Amino acid sequence: MATLRPFRALRPRPADASAIAAVPYDVVSTDEARALADGNPQSFLRVSRAELELPAGTDPYSPAVYGRAAANFEGLRTSMVVEREPSLYLYKLRMGAHEQTGLAGCWTLDEYDRDVIKKHEKTRRDKEDDRTRHMIALKAQTGPVFLTYRAAPDVDAMTRRVTAAPPLIDFEAVDRVRHTLWKADDADVAALVTAFAGVPALYIADGHHRAASADRTRRELHDTGDSATFLGVAFPHDQVQILPYNRLVRTLGPSTPEQFERALRERFDVSAGSSSPTRRGDIAMYYDGQWRTLRSHANTSADTIRSLDVSVLQEQLLAPILGITDITTDRRIDFVGGARGTAALEATVDSGAAVLAFSMFPVGVQDLMAVSDAGAIMPPKSTWFEPKLRDGLLIHLI
Repeated sequence: MATLRPFRALRPRPADASAIAAVPYDVVSTDEARALADGNPQSFLRVSRAELELPAGTDPYSPAVYGRAAANFEGLRTSMVVEREPSLYLYKLRMGAHEQTGLAGCWTLDEYDRDVIKKHEKTRRDKEDDRTRHMIALKAQTGPVFLTYRAAPDVDAMTRRVTAAPPLIDFEAVDRVRHTLWKADDADVAALVTAFAGVPALYIADGHHRAASADRTRRELHDTGDSATFLGVAFPHDQVQILPYNRLVRTLGPSTPEQFERALRERFDVSAGSSSPTRRGDIAMYYDGQWRTLRSHANTSADTIRSLDVSVLQEQLLAPILGITDITTDRRIDFVGGARGTAALEATVDSGAAVLAFSMFPVGVQDLMAVSDAGAIMPPKSTWFEPKLRDGLLIHLI
């Protein structure tokens, strides 16, 4: 069972929340972070991506960056609130017609180590190093891990109870995603902890590097107190929204257009189609000014991972036809989150910056859970969760 822990949050005052809250550190480049923080001295990007304040070309992993992050954090927290007592929060995200409400609190790293909190993604050592150094420099976890769990009626009932009250924080960000926070009172905190005790497992949806770095921080500090837990927001699986993680390919490599077309038809049924697949098994390809629908000849239905569309694309097209065997290192391929839509794919190909675009049917949350339950790893760049949590709204001091 997953153990939920209340925590003493450092949080913005309601009037400052929209200025402080920032997109996750790992979804923007330094240049994008600099543009987003421009003119906003309170932006949490000045903490999570402190290199934006240093000269262009500064190594984002240099000691100066962590020093600037710590200094900016100390300056910012003087205008923030530290709760007197540990508590829990409900965090609702609304993007267009979609809404999801999660429970914000802390979970134990012992359960992370024992796979009660399950993973579906490998982590990179350099990214772990970065966030571990960041946490130790700030003595804080400044952004939550995005978790999901199989929906539980008792937790749902408590969520409805707490969110019936006026919210603590409520604002719409510049990307038109609305962020709303409620603080649970003491009685509701106890009831939420009890309700969540019936949840058998948690699944990391987004934030594997944050969780892994929290685990390393705990070990480096040799602490069994606050740093033995990590900050997360857990959403019921039936509310989580996964968008496609689309692909752009810059060149056909050694293949001529004729060779590519011939090899494609040997492995796929190819027909005229739309830009967005409507069912699993269909892959939309933009090439030579038109969208086509691809459906593989291979039968992979018996294998949970190989049957995923991202696996089919990799095993039946990218690797054997184009020679792209490692999508994490091959510079001929780029990835575009589904929130940007398919027009961005078309525009990139039409500009000549890419020759092919692939629009994917999104992976289902049940697929993610099945892979995690099996102790397996999802293919790289499989899932794009949207909307995303904001950094700086709830901070766990360690």
